[in-house]
Amino acid sequence: MSKTIHPYSIHHIDLYKQLDLPSISTANTGNYVVFWWQQMPLGQFFLEPGAALNERSYVERLVETISLAVKFYCSKHNVKEADWKGWILRKQIDELNAWFSVLFTIYVPAKMPAEVPVSVLICTRNRSEQLTNCLNMLQALSCRAQEIIVIDNAPVDDSTKAVVEKFKDVTYIREARAGLDIARNTGVKNAHCPLVAFVDDDVLVHPEWLFRVWETFEEPSTDAMTGLVIASELETEAQLIFETYWSFNRGYKDVYYDNNYFQKTLVKGPPVWEIGAGANMAFRRSVFDKAGLFNDLLDAGAAGCNGDSEMWFRILAKGSTIHYNPRAVVYHEHRRDMPGLKKQIFNYMRGFTTAVLVQQNLVPACNYKKYKLKGFFKHYLRVAIKNFPSYPFQLQTAWPEAKGILSGLMFYRKNKTRF
Repeated sequence: MSKTIHPYSIHHIDLYKQLDLPSISTANTGNYVVFWWQQMPLGQFFLEPGAALNERSYVERLVETISLAVKFYCSKHNVKEADWKGWILRKQIDELNAWFSVLFTIYVPAKMPAEVPVSVLICTRNRSEQLTNCLNMLQALSCRAQEIIVIDNAPVDDSTKAVVEKFKDVTYIREARAGLDIARNTGVKNAHCPLVAFVDDDVLVHPEWLFRVWETFEEPSTDAMTGLVIASELETEAQLIFETYWSFNRGYKDVYYDNNYFQKTLVKGPPVWEIGAGANMAFRRSVFDKAGLFNDLLDAGAAGCNGDSEMWFRILAKGSTIHYNPRAVVYHEHRRDMPGLKKQIFNYMRGFTTAVLVQQNLVPACNYKKYKLKGFFKHYLRVAIKNFPSYPFQLQTAWPEAKGILSGLMFYRKNKTRF
């Protein structure tokens, strides 16, 4: 008998305003709870359908959930931990807010600039409704981009162009060759600002997103960045599987990926796919002169995808630093249906396999074949034997994953002289 899949409600709780248990129903729905303090994201937890939740258990989950981020910020800014857990437990919101105001003071700008020297690049293809929403949000930001470029990738009609024409100061570029990385490269070549930020047409950006992107590059050593991606909807089985096992969310504390990280992980192959998501990434324009442009052989229709993580690999190999900044937030709409998810996962694994082989060829000391690809084959063999003939929930993608790896191996073998 198949398991009933319930939708999950998403709750964004601002601790500056509320410590009490919010109105949450667990009867026929799950809950995804994200905690903030004003504009600072601090953590999240999932509450399964039917799970018991009372005032005490909620507060305990809250404290546990944000502890990692709070400890990080205390350590980073040399702030001594106060009795913040006790204040939450006792609902002493004034004391908590006073201390958080000190802890996060460096992240609360007195005044955000009205405009920053960033080129925002949106690669899109026949998704007029999503693009319209994305552009509306970008132009409504209090801190706006100096330049917004829409790259219309192999369109079948003029619908994207018609959308762009409705927006003042948005540049339209038609790229006839199909491929996300081809479109990304076209955007980079036409960008005029020292910073370029990529955002997917199906994401919603946080009001401070662009300011946080620009702020990240105030550190001279940073050549690239990724940001926090939070699910905007968890209503279907496919969306739940993706967020649970393939999430773009990389946590709520800063991470710096630099040469030390690269050398430390080199023996078993740097897991660059953990750095972030292409739906929320930015680069110093000059890093492309050093590391090169995106590899368009990793596009859908070719290898599949992973042009973003392969680019991060090359940036690290050149000795540059990538900063994961959780304060640069976007909200992503995952694929709603299982066929779409399975196709996505197949392309992920096909592109992943091709990318790690390309990376090992570039830096032979990376042992991706031994520690990643062989390990995957053993894993999928065990999964297939143990669960045959039924593959419930997350295992529904096991076959597309395995096929993607095999397809990637064949693609690389056939095209390795082109990389």
